[in-house]
Amino acid sequence: MDPLWKAMSYLRRGKLEKCIEICNQLLNETPGDQAVWLVRCKAVIRQNYLDDIELDEESIADIVMDENAVASMPRPGTSLSTPQVNNRGNTGFDQGVRPVSQSGRPVTGFSRPSSSRPMSGSNNVRDALQSSRRSGTARPMTTLGREMRLGTASLSSATGGPMVDVEKLNVAKYATRTGLAMAIVDYLLYVEHNTRKALELCAEATKAADFKDWWWKAKLGKCYYKIGLLREAEQQMRSSIRAQPNVTTYLELCNVYLRLDLPNTALDVFFEASNKFSAEPRFLLGIARIYDALNDPNNAIVYYKKVLALDSSNVESIACLGAHFFYSDQPELSIRYFRRLLQMGINTSELWNNLGLSCFYAAQFDMALNCFDRALSLASDDSMADIWYNIGHIGVALGDLGLAYQAFKIAVSIDPSHGEALNNIAVLEMRRQKVDLARSCVTTAIEIGPHLFEPLYNSALFAYRAGEFQESYSLVTKALTIYPNHNDSKELK
Repeated sequence: MDPLWKAMSYLRRGKLEKCIEICNQLLNETPGDQAVWLVRCKAVIRQNYLDDIELDEESIADIVMDENAVASMPRPGTSLSTPQVNNRGNTGFDQGVRPVSQSGRPVTGFSRPSSSRPMSGSNNVRDALQSSRRSGTARPMTTLGREMRLGTASLSSATGGPMVDVEKLNVAKYATRTGLAMAIVDYLLYVEHNTRKALELCAEATKAADFKDWWWKAKLGKCYYKIGLLREAEQQMRSSIRAQPNVTTYLELCNVYLRLDLPNTALDVFFEASNKFSAEPRFLLGIARIYDALNDPNNAIVYYKKVLALDSSNVESIACLGAHFFYSDQPELSIRYFRRLLQMGINTSELWNNLGLSCFYAAQFDMALNCFDRALSLASDDSMADIWYNIGHIGVALGDLGLAYQAFKIAVSIDPSHGEALNNIAVLEMRRQKVDLARSCVTTAIEIGPHLFEPLYNSALFAYRAGEFQESYSLVTKALTIYPNHNDSKELK
């Protein structure tokens, strides 16, 4: 068999290393063979390819130095920074029942790449450095951080050095050779991570195609998005969709609008796309995510169920439905969803932790303890503190305050920045009449958990009992700013 055809066969079947090996041998014999070079280039691209539609993470530089104008006082429900406020009869979640992350967003039951992003419009270093996980367990993103880290392992297998000399690349020459130019653009984006050079080639190729090729417009929009030129990216992607509606382009356009803090516009695009591609679950999933971010869980649940009607094994929808029913005081239903995840082969400490909590509140105490035992055996340092924190809550519910105190102490020893555990330790210390220690713990909890209203309320209550009324008033005002519907704080104020 001809070696080139053999290499193409390996490429088609996904045996990329064998394909690259044959191409290297052929290129050593005839270095100028463009057909062999193209096959090898496609194999290297597939080795390093990363589906970056979901990889919507911003680096510290992107957040702090973002110059895109965002309304400072947007109307509730029109921005991710001012989601709908939960009043009586409204559909928003109750912060007294459902916790929030450090970035101020409600916990949804599924960790997404974009969930580590702080609230839109916040551009200070503190918000940039903290993520939705605790500051001690997640390092902040650097520019192209995850793309570079994920690509490192596969880059090592691309023997023979770089395929494209980026500095000497004649952009105008290759822009007219469509097939070769497409491969080079993908190589620059996914292997070299040289977005600016890819942008130059896309711009020249778009001009050479007389501004009519939808593929070049979509790639040009992607390059603009990667370097932060969001309005230019929107313009190119809109033009590409007018020429040829495409699932990937619609998803990338919605990412642009979410980065611009225009969730309602992103919803309109998702609705338009779901009408054209009615069998695509990713559009319905995107709608559900935006409703979740806007504190509209009732609409989010409707679309999570629609996703499951199209894709019955969608992990994110099942997990979010399980979390929703748990926080809606229906643990029996949440057990069904979490058991479904176990049946699908997912075996993580977070899943066993959620199953244990659901079993406990459904009065299946023997199952709950076994689930927490399994969760602790599987837990890493990232999740161990949260599991011990939940065990502490079970101790409080059972009346075993000694178990609860020890569990909260273990949680803090694993993760010193666990504000919720410190707040509960302060309450237990107050029951033991250790006032100074309790106030010290709650003060530390306020410093490391500015998104929590409980430490502020407890500190205000301690100050009120000590006769420090001005301090108490100041603290309870801050607590009401975070959670306006907390009745105890209103009474204390």
